[in-house]
Amino acid sequence: MYAALQVPVGLLVDRFGSRTVLSVAVVVVTAGQAVFAFADTYAAALGARVLVGAGDAMTFICVLRLVGTWFPRRQVPLLSQLTGNLGQLGALAAAAPMTWALGQLGWTRAYLGGAALGLVALVALRLFLRDSPERAHVRGVPLSARALLTSVAGSWAQPGTRLGLWVHFTTQFSTTLVALLWGFPFLVTAEHLSPGTASALLSLLVVTCILYGPLLGWLAGRHPWHRSTTALGIVAALASVWGAVLLWPGDAPLPLLVLLIVVVGAGGPASMIGFDVARTSNPDHRVASASGIINVGGFTASLLAVLGVGAVLDLLTPDGGTATPEAFRWAMAVQYVLWTVGTVQVVRYRRRIRALTTRDQVSGGDSMVAALTRPAGH
Repeated sequence: MYAALQVPVGLLVDRFGSRTVLSVAVVVVTAGQAVFAFADTYAAALGARVLVGAGDAMTFICVLRLVGTWFPRRQVPLLSQLTGNLGQLGALAAAAPMTWALGQLGWTRAYLGGAALGLVALVALRLFLRDSPERAHVRGVPLSARALLTSVAGSWAQPGTRLGLWVHFTTQFSTTLVALLWGFPFLVTAEHLSPGTASALLSLLVVTCILYGPLLGWLAGRHPWHRSTTALGIVAALASVWGAVLLWPGDAPLPLLVLLIVVVGAGGPASMIGFDVARTSNPDHRVASASGIINVGGFTASLLAVLGVGAVLDLLTPDGGTATPEAFRWAMAVQYVLWTVGTVQVVRYRRRIRALTTRDQVSGGDSMVAALTRPAGH
């Protein structure tokens, strides 16, 4: 749901502004939480999660647009990373109260409480949030269906948008793969760590993601010409350390697994580089739609990686039993297919951008947009 709505949401933000779309997002998430509170069938629960996913899909692009309109261009990469960190901290901060509420208040009351907090957030948003320092609402020009398609096509036609998409595609999925599903079973089943040690390593992953964010944001702001080089360096580090773990005879030593987690933690923050490339490659009225296109990349890669690992495990465990360490190692090697495809595309589009722009234009931002939007032959 999140991935499917990115491009439509980007168009909505460009047309109606962050304040309006965020208001709708809070209403949709709140409705999803309320439905989830009373769900007594799988279908009802799934429908509620669709609502939550739809509301969540509207949030991040709005926030990126707000950062871009409220702060100087050179500060945007760092502040975008810090914004992502706050989102992770919010998820961590909510975990303990929600666990307590589920245990003490029960399912229905706990999720109704979450819905009530959504209403509080909506009131605060309407009272205090402005689309820009000058105006509470910033609206785009009304567009017909054909004009909307033209806007998306214009964003997609920019090599900076495509470079951003492939940076996002190539860097994010390993972090998501480990954090959301396959990291824990891999560490316990393939590497024979205790559940407690595996949990500690996954907690370390969250910490490293938070620490990498400001560093990579600072680098992107100070050295925009080298943003794709930074992303490629992180992909090379990911592939190298995963190779060392997967090829290690027997169980990998704990220090190597710690190194794996520390390196994997860079993937999520590195994916934010893709948004910065799109921001400096598109005119302001198309930044949100370009961001939506880019956001599809990382989550599509993550879905492919998660499904690919599961498919290989099924193939190598035909009896439906517990997967062997060897099966897990082959399954996690699926990542190399995605890294190869993504790296080829990142190199391809960065060459195209560097053929159309200079280092000074990339550093200038506005000049880069002008160079990349110049008609062919000029």
